[in-house]
Amino acid sequence: MGYFRIAVAATAALATLSSARELAVNMELKAEMYDSGLVHEQIMALKHRIWGEMAAQGVFDTSQHKAFDETKDRIPCQDGAAALVPGDASNTFSCRGLDLFDFKTHAELGSASTAGAGSWGWTSPDGREFVAIAQVDGTAFAEVSTKGKLVYLGRLPQYGQAPPSLWREIKGYKSFILIGSEALRHGVQIFDMSKLLDVDSSTPVVFNNEKDLTGFWVEGLPMGRSHNVVTNEEMNYGVATGFQPRTAELKAGMVFFDLSDPSKPKTLGGTGIDGYVHDAQCLVYRGPDEKYNGTDICYGYDEDSLTIFDVSDKKNIKVISNTSYEGFAYTHQGWVLDPQWQQFLITDDEYDEFNKTGLAADGYPISYIWDISSLESPKQTGHYKGLRRGIDHNQFVKDGLAYQSNYGLGLTILDLRSVPLDPTGKGIKEVAFFDTFPEDDHLPGGGNVTFTGSWSHYPFFPSGFIVINTIDRGAFVVKRSEEDN
Repeated sequence: MGYFRIAVAATAALATLSSARELAVNMELKAEMYDSGLVHEQIMALKHRIWGEMAAQGVFDTSQHKAFDETKDRIPCQDGAAALVPGDASNTFSCRGLDLFDFKTHAELGSASTAGAGSWGWTSPDGREFVAIAQVDGTAFAEVSTKGKLVYLGRLPQYGQAPPSLWREIKGYKSFILIGSEALRHGVQIFDMSKLLDVDSSTPVVFNNEKDLTGFWVEGLPMGRSHNVVTNEEMNYGVATGFQPRTAELKAGMVFFDLSDPSKPKTLGGTGIDGYVHDAQCLVYRGPDEKYNGTDICYGYDEDSLTIFDVSDKKNIKVISNTSYEGFAYTHQGWVLDPQWQQFLITDDEYDEFNKTGLAADGYPISYIWDISSLESPKQTGHYKGLRRGIDHNQFVKDGLAYQSNYGLGLTILDLRSVPLDPTGKGIKEVAFFDTFPEDDHLPGGGNVTFTGSWSHYPFFPSGFIVINTIDRGAFVVKRSEEDN
């Protein structure tokens, strides 16, 4: 039943810890600042301004980023650094426990706009590993070779007449990927990654939205926009979250669509009961709360709260609980520690560091730990404070390790296996990191509290290779150092 289940008895004994907090949502503040879209609009405008300034300063000019020397198998992390160009600070990356196997700029990955966002991977039945890399003008495809090299295979442009957008997110469903975007009229592209199996890398393919998509879904998205896409492979559905406008019937919450036949996705229903849903993880519940055993649920990250939904009936979705936490600024994303025994959850807040709020007032990223033994009464039991200043963004958990894309800090790996015995988080350790944005390493605290660097990554390849997609440079391939495993 997974590692985390063995500590149920110990966790029960700790359930009454005074550090455990269950805070009600401030409904007046929610209505005024969050449901209105005011906070989200402020953050979007802030990012646009920062990225505009970066562009004006030439940060997105890929010519300044040196290519990986393909004669090398890898660049080991030695003495805290991995250098693409020895002696060149802008091409030397701070690290611990992660070796660099490849780097490709967004230009080398076929983009004319040279800026990146989300990413996801797929492993073929015969073990080949492929990655989809979101960019402003579409999605690049590459194979991760057995030696950890990115082999560019082609790309899928943004859909139809949709304008370019840096907000482009990807999730997997069996051999398919789903691509959503904040761009108007974009909808959700459904692309079969098995099409890449026969592509000759010497002639990369620009796929066609009319001929090469398995399916396309836009019904339920009034403006064709979505902030994120989510899938539940076990229950054969996809979800669009954070679609616009907020004034639509479902208030930018979640819209579900059937993927039983990916060529004919059908809208199933949705909810706006808790307003805007920024991101979510949807799973069949298996855990200590027997009342909900086998229930189709979604953990929603809803700007000001962790909201747990019963989504069994897509036309009559119910809120199981709606819980806030001390120092919240913008609840962004999270992941269960073990999908087979859902007792703990880790979340991040994208704005608390920048807004100097609560535990993150000093600019060091905070990972919030939740005991979800009771879905109706989840408790925020503790936290982990990062070792370098920066902003947390997207994270996934694999085998008790949290892999975090933390903007200018790059990729950080935390060992969470102590959490069942100590939900305060005091036993959490950083075991590895790879900083993809060396430009801010000289600053106090070793990082810059702004929206640069790593947007996403994919840590689930059986080989152990991890692909990091960055906003400003391109894609990195890293792997845990052998002596670190």
